[in-house]
Amino acid sequence: MSDRRLRIAGLAVVLAGVGVASYLTYVHYAGLQPFCAGGGHGCERVQSSSYARLGGIPVALLGLGGYLAIAAALLAPGERARLAAAALAVTGFGFSAYLTYLELFVIDAICQWCVASAALLTLLSVITVWRLLVIDDR
Repeated sequence: MSDRRLRIAGLAVVLAGVGVASYLTYVHYAGLQPFCAGGGHGCERVQSSSYARLGGIPVALLGLGGYLAIAAALLAPGERARLAAAALAVTGFGFSAYLTYLELFVIDAICQWCVASAALLTLLSVITVWRLLVIDDR
């Protein structure tokens, strides 16, 4: 697969992630309850937990910043940019895995939006690492 195709695939995944993170950030600052399919209250429980903030910053806002940073790295040329994109995506994946652990074993509730973001970060990690390992500028 070409660098161009991997970059476009990564940007498409980032766009979906920006959508999820933007929605959750909006819900947080608007003081609304997030929509949960099936009428569950898992999203509300997760978003109102003490784990929904890190250093006083909403985790959704951190996620939004992370997705935008990955987009910037995907748009930049060169090996350093590919390394930055992969490092950011893998870090996001790791943080998302930690948050999923908290949902399952500490908060005892699942947020569908968080699961979607975790899946997107997993896919983004695969794409960016693949791009880092396969594409050669030389």
